[in-house]
Amino acid sequence: MATFEEQLVEHRVYLMRFARLQLRNDAWAEDAVSETLLAALSKPQNFGNRSQLKTWLVGILKHKVIDLLRANARTVTVADAQADDEGDELDRLSFKADGHFAETPNDWGNPDQTLQQVQFFQVLDACMERLPPALGRLFLMREWLELSSQEVCKELSLTPTNLYVQLHRARLRLQECLNIHWFGKHGA
Repeated sequence: MATFEEQLVEHRVYLMRFARLQLRNDAWAEDAVSETLLAALSKPQNFGNRSQLKTWLVGILKHKVIDLLRANARTVTVADAQADDEGDELDRLSFKADGHFAETPNDWGNPDQTLQQVQFFQVLDACMERLPPALGRLFLMREWLELSSQEVCKELSLTPTNLYVQLHRARLRLQECLNIHWFGKHGA
């Protein structure tokens, strides 16, 4: 069985991916992940096996990322201009001209039972990886880091309307990916 330190190292790649997506700066991401691993190493008793190690580490990393975002609020980051262009096609496929769904959304069964399945989170993680970087970043900032819309708009220099449009596009892409890769609907 791997030691606690070896288990931490196994999660480093995932933590770096998460931090890079949020911070858009390799040096900041490295700092956040290093601080996360140091915090875990300095107080392993705080883990206590109450959750998965990866979940606990991401929880620590979330706080480190938020601290870095706030500390570096005045630093300019480069946005992904391609993300705005990609959402329109998905909108056309999913909705009729009158704004109604093109087809009735799938029955997703019992959400509580589904959420308990580890495989679901693996598929969700893979779907998140497929989002364009800019959409993934703002979605994670809003839904995972639980930053307010105002904080996300300020950090990414977005208007509230643009934020809601981008969040809508991210949610549609995640829904489509989950429909294909988890709920078994392969499109019409």
